Amino acid sequence: MATQSSETARSVDPSASGPPRPAPAADTGKQSRSGGARGQRRAPGGDRRFRFDKHITPYLFIAPFFVVFGVFGLYPLLYTMWVSMHDWEMLGGNQGFVGLENFQRLFGDEDFYNALGNTFSIFLISTVPQLLFALFLAAMLNTSLRGRAFWRASILVPNIVSVVAIGIIFTQFFSNQYGMVNWLLEAVGLEPVDWRGDTWSSQLAVSIMVMWRWAGYNALIYLAAMQGVPKELYESAMLDGASRWRQFWSVTIPSIRPTIIFTVIISTVGGLQLFSEPFMYDAAAGSTDGSGGSQGQFQTLMMLVFRYLNARGDYGYASAVSWVLFIIIALVALLNFAIVRRISSAR
Repeated sequence: MATQSSETARSVDPSASGPPRPAPAADTGKQSRSGGARGQRRAPGGDRRFRFDKHITPYLFIAPFFVVFGVFGLYPLLYTMWVSMHDWEMLGGNQGFVGLENFQRLFGDEDFYNALGNTFSIFLISTVPQLLFALFLAAMLNTSLRGRAFWRASILVPNIVSVVAIGIIFTQFFSNQYGMVNWLLEAVGLEPVDWRGDTWSSQLAVSIMVMWRWAGYNALIYLAAMQGVPKELYESAMLDGASRWRQFWSVTIPSIRPTIIFTVIISTVGGLQLFSEPFMYDAAAGSTDGSGGSQGQFQTLMMLVFRYLNARGDYGYASAVSWVLFIIIALVALLNFAIVRRISSAR
C-alpha cells in the first residue's frame, strides 16, 4: 500500500520525483540574514555605547592637544593682545586702556625698524648657507663612508651643546684682541676685523653661530629623506650614464623636495624668532639688556621685546612688538604655504 501511495504521489506531483532539491538560494539567504540579525541584535545600552565610541571617542583622543594649546598657546596670545592695548608697567601694573597707541608708537620707532632689518638680514645670511651646507653634509653621509654611524651622530653634537657655552666659545673666537679668527687673518696678511663694532661683521659672527648650531640638525632631516629615495631611480640614472652630480640634481633633489620645503618653513619661523645666539653673543661681552651691541648692530625683534619687557618694564609696548612679530611670522608662513601649494600643483 505504501508503494502504491508513493507511485501515486509522483504521478500527481512531478517535483516529488528524483532526488530532493535544495532550498532556493534567496530563501536560504533570507533565513541566514534574519537569523544573523536575530543573533547580532544589540541591547539598547550596547547601541548607545557603539554610537558614543564612533562619534565621541576620536575627539577625546585629540582633546588633550587642544587643551594644552588653549592653556599655553591661545590664552597667552589673547592676553598679550589685551596688554598691548593698555599702559602696563612692571611696578605700577595696569595704568589704563590706551587702544592702539602702542602700535602707533611702534611704527614711528627707529629701534623697531633697526631690529626688523637686523632680523631679516641675519635670517638670510644664516639660513640660506645653512640649508645648502646641510644638503652637502647629508649627501656625504648618504654615501658608503667608514664609520657612518659615528659621523651621523657627531653632526648632532652642536645642537645639544648649551647655547651659553656656544656664546662664550664664539665670543672668544671673534674677540678683537685675542680672538683666533683675527689671529688667522693676520697670519695670512689681512687686517684684523672689529667683529663686535661693525654691523656686517657682528651679524656675520651671529650667523656663523646659528649655522654651526643648526646645520647638523637639518642635515639629519635631509639624510632621513634621502634614505627613502628608491634605489631603482639611481640604477636607471647610472644606466643612462648620469654622473653623481647629475644624479644628485635630477634624482635626489626632486625626490626630497617636500622635506626641503619643510626645512625652509621651519628655518623661516625660527630665524624670525632669533634670540638666544645674539643675546649670548652680547651677554658674553657683559651686556644683558638686549641692546644687541653699542649701536644695536645685531639687535633682533625678540631682543627688542626682551629689552622693553625686562630692562624698561614697559609691558604694553613689548606686547605690541610681540603681536607685530606674530603677524609678520604668520604672513611669511602663508607665503611659504602658497609656495608649497604651487610646487605641489606643478608636480
